[in-house]
Amino acid sequence: MKKLTHDEIAKNRITLDSLHEVNKLPVYVVLNSIRSSYNVGSIFRTSDGAMIEKLFLCGYTPYPPHPELLSGKKDVLKTSLGATESVKWEYVKDPKDVINKMKDKGIKVCALELTSNSSPYYELKKDIFPLCLVVGNEITGVSQEILDMCDFSIEIPQFGIKQSLNVAVAYGVTIFRLREIFDL
Repeated sequence: MKKLTHDEIAKNRITLDSLHEVNKLPVYVVLNSIRSSYNVGSIFRTSDGAMIEKLFLCGYTPYPPHPELLSGKKDVLKTSLGATESVKWEYVKDPKDVINKMKDKGIKVCALELTSNSSPYYELKKDIFPLCLVVGNEITGVSQEILDMCDFSIEIPQFGIKQSLNVAVAYGVTIFRLREIFDL
């Protein structure tokens, strides 16, 4: 076993120029009022790794600096390690606007949240694609108002004292399970 160098790894990777030629995971992600720019940057990086279709940053979720937006958080850029260039994203103030657009296109909407009807994330099947995954705030999660718009919810079962994982970690666990299901 030999650790690969960055150059050796890069030989098998796509480039920004060839990104449009790659089939993406048919998953749209709504980040609603995530507090931490570090979590957002981590989610960008994970989204690149899973090759999702698009991220929607909503509510007070920090977003990267962008020419069309008045402000942005450099911490998002730092943590994302350039993934803000390879992942399609858009800032939309109201997540309900994104969810309604997804539903109009016939895309199922799923909350990553503990609810009275949530199913374990590992029980998902390929017939859920395309999918819009809603991820909520680090403390309060996905609001009831947004949950009422979702078609279903999934959870990551917890076995310790804490009720949940860090939002970026939970997203990573979930999105790579979705990648695995889609590639089956």
